[in-house]
Amino acid sequence: MLRSLDSGVSGMTTQMSFMDNLSNNIANVSTTGYKATRARFADLIYQTMTTGSSGTSGGPGGTNPIQMGLGVRLAGTDNLMTQGAITETGNPFDLAIEGNGFFIVKDAAGATHYTRNGAFALDSAGNLVDPSTGDLVQGAGGNINIDMTKYVSVSIGPDGTINAVDNTGTVTKIDQLQLATFPNEAGLIRIGDTMWDASPASGAATTGNPQSKNFGTIRQGALEESNVNLAQEFANMVKAERGFEANAKVITTSDAILSTLVNIKAQP
Repeated sequence: MLRSLDSGVSGMTTQMSFMDNLSNNIANVSTTGYKATRARFADLIYQTMTTGSSGTSGGPGGTNPIQMGLGVRLAGTDNLMTQGAITETGNPFDLAIEGNGFFIVKDAAGATHYTRNGAFALDSAGNLVDPSTGDLVQGAGGNINIDMTKYVSVSIGPDGTINAVDNTGTVTKIDQLQLATFPNEAGLIRIGDTMWDASPASGAATTGNPQSKNFGTIRQGALEESNVNLAQEFANMVKAERGFEANAKVITTSDAILSTLVNIKAQP
């Protein structure tokens, strides 16, 4: 009977993990460039009562093994890297990626990170940055600097080429945005602020120009929305609630049965 108690506890624990995952997705439904996660579960080891046997010619038939399960565990959390919807903003430094790739940024310590959140801006020195972290957006020439005291407008093409126009109408190429792809994007590690780091599971980054090879296209004046599917999350929330309630019922029922058995044994 103790096996059912253990199974019920493991079930409640995993349903709590399921709910933790759902709540984070729902909380980030409006987070630019956010990618949803999916909790994945697996059954635990089984206690084998008998291994079963094969049938013999002219003798008894075969029997199947008898096994008792010991519950469930959280097997992993998967990053769902599907494309989010693209929303037009009109801001010239808002950038969205259609297709594969991540923007490349560097923090104050020079460490490289990756993001799908293209809500960029110019700092006081004219550097193209992530305004929430100050991380510097990377182009083919390194940090991208646009001196707006000399230019009246900036355009960023689908291939990431950054052109600036001065008050005489002269067009100057400033730089070209770079994107990064990975052998296994789902293996990237989240570090917050919609940033990702490479890991052994993701493999090393391959960098290149937008629209080349398998790199995506840049959309200026637009942002990629979160890819969270609220309808699916709400449906999963109901499943998590029902699963938790059912496992709690397993524990209370098992406890009642154990109490009955104890009382029976205690009788003279």
